Amino acid sequence: MAREKSKKLIEAHKKYDSRKRYSIDEALKLVKELAFAKFDESIDVAFNLGVDPKHADQMIRGAITMPGGTGKEVRVLVITSGEKLKEAEQAGADFVGGDDMVNKIQGGWMDFDKVIASPDMMGKLGKIGRVLGPRGLMPNPKLGTVTNDIGKAVEEQKAGKVEYRTEKTGIVHVPIGKKSFDEDKIKKNFNAILSAIMKAKPASAKGTYLKSLTISSTMGPGIKIDTLEAVAVAS
Repeated sequence: MAREKSKKLIEAHKKYDSRKRYSIDEALKLVKELAFAKFDESIDVAFNLGVDPKHADQMIRGAITMPGGTGKEVRVLVITSGEKLKEAEQAGADFVGGDDMVNKIQGGWMDFDKVIASPDMMGKLGKIGRVLGPRGLMPNPKLGTVTNDIGKAVEEQKAGKVEYRTEKTGIVHVPIGKKSFDEDKIKKNFNAILSAIMKAKPASAKGTYLKSLTISSTMGPGIKIDTLEAVAVAS
């Protein structure tokens, strides 16, 4: 199996120039053509940014609802109380509760992908912060997962809201779809995250902000995108 994958990867490398910076449309077409796995590969974009994440004011972090969706079913847990419980259920949350859910997580239950909480429950979530935090599941006001507008938050997560964050190296990785998506849907998602990343440029960042931009599928090679075109599209 490993040899077969290697052969396919070698063949994929022959179909593109690793030194070339492709236009956005060329890259989106190529990434689908070079996705050779039998499963529906994810398509991801990597932004190499001229920022220093060690400085709090240069940490790029946020969330965006992909206009073309993500192709992934998201299991949403809502931890809230009172009338908000019904609101969460009506919005389509998969799991809804209060103290019972906190206790369940303390007991080892983790069958969910996103957690949304109302502000009044955050004190109780401190008990499970060590469980949720390392997995990137702790609700955060900046990401819209700590809110009184529970219904809207659930709908956004179900529609394909994606969180992004700068890594230590200054790179932001963001999934923008699946191999099975048509190019138009992938392009809408690409343009949405490109715009969000460019608008998030810190005032304190010096020099070139978008140093490089690469798109790839789960098993396929990285395709470099012309940063000058990307900046022009986002402006």
